[in-house]
Amino acid sequence: MSFPRKKRSHVFFRSHRFLARFRRTTQATLSHGNRVELFRHGGDFFPAMLRELSSARSHICLEFYIIRNDRCGARFADALLSAAKRGVSVFLVYDYIGCIDTPGSYFRRLQEGGVQCLPFNRPPFKRGLLWFDRRNHRKFAVIDGTRAFLGGMNIGDEYSGFGDSVTRWQDMGIRLEGPAAAELQRLFLETWRDEDGKPPPALPRPSPPFAQEERADVMVVSGGPHHSRSFIRSSFRLALAGACESAKIITPYFVPGPLLVRSLLRAAKRGVHVQLLLPAVSDVPLAQIAGKAYLAPLLKRGIEIFKREGTVLHAKLMIIDNCWTTLGSANLDMRSFHRNYEINVVIDSHEFGRTAAEMFSEELEKSRRVTLQELEAGSWFEKLLERLCDPIRRFL
Repeated sequence: MSFPRKKRSHVFFRSHRFLARFRRTTQATLSHGNRVELFRHGGDFFPAMLRELSSARSHICLEFYIIRNDRCGARFADALLSAAKRGVSVFLVYDYIGCIDTPGSYFRRLQEGGVQCLPFNRPPFKRGLLWFDRRNHRKFAVIDGTRAFLGGMNIGDEYSGFGDSVTRWQDMGIRLEGPAAAELQRLFLETWRDEDGKPPPALPRPSPPFAQEERADVMVVSGGPHHSRSFIRSSFRLALAGACESAKIITPYFVPGPLLVRSLLRAAKRGVHVQLLLPAVSDVPLAQIAGKAYLAPLLKRGIEIFKREGTVLHAKLMIIDNCWTTLGSANLDMRSFHRNYEINVVIDSHEFGRTAAEMFSEELEKSRRVTLQELEAGSWFEKLLERLCDPIRRFL
């Protein structure tokens, strides 16, 4: 029996066989009946998150890689302190290296105001350089175990605008309501236990009703160096393997390694329309140089590559056949695959997929297409830098 092309891809992603393989390979947790809202800009994401923090009744759990001591960080701190003052239990995990520029007084103020703060991977150097290389790159907040905010945004002014300049980055995030939020809370408590060495705080079990309209199936994929293999990379590769029509990808750092490149090339060979959107200007130029070597083989196989201009692109998104959407904290680089603690969600929803695809199209209008001639015309100095990056690609 044959299906029209769009229907076939939708049926395939929802087939028991594919979902069973995906969950087995990535250790993903599947939940039904979630409501998901997309925020296309940090200027929409942060006000919504702050409103939810102000409405918390029982507890708040947060994990963020970077928290800056700027205007956005001040509003964030005020919201947490206000919640703690109301009697809400507030727990914050922040990455020690990510917040190295944030003064200790910022976290002391939170601690003194009733917020329980836990730095991730704090010194001394018990494991030598391995300490420096182990980072918590996650970015999410869970309110009362029933609502959650997640995406690529850290707490800082550059993430909190509308992506119209190099000081206001283009990023995105989502609001989740439903059982997927409870899974994020479970992972938070697991992190707290492993890092603090003590039993996690006792939190009440979520007691929905969860949203019944606009329901979406959501899988949560957690990755980190404590796993024997990269569940994050496997989730990307399986999604590409299941693509029938299109794969739209946004990533700020593209150092994918040979396995993911192979998945991209195989998708293109099957006739999948693959589009890759990267930043024209990066906050990590070394990663941009290191990733350039992967672009020519993709262009030669018909994969379209674009560079977003006018801002620093920091969003992380993959849309397969406009119905299977992956987003979260993970980049398409070796650090996210093997060295960082990351969190992604996979959303199976035609409605959400269409909304995300519309956002992707809007970003393409602000981008220029990369050509093979452009790549091959690089100066000898640029090519030398690419060569020098060869030994360090797996650390980026």
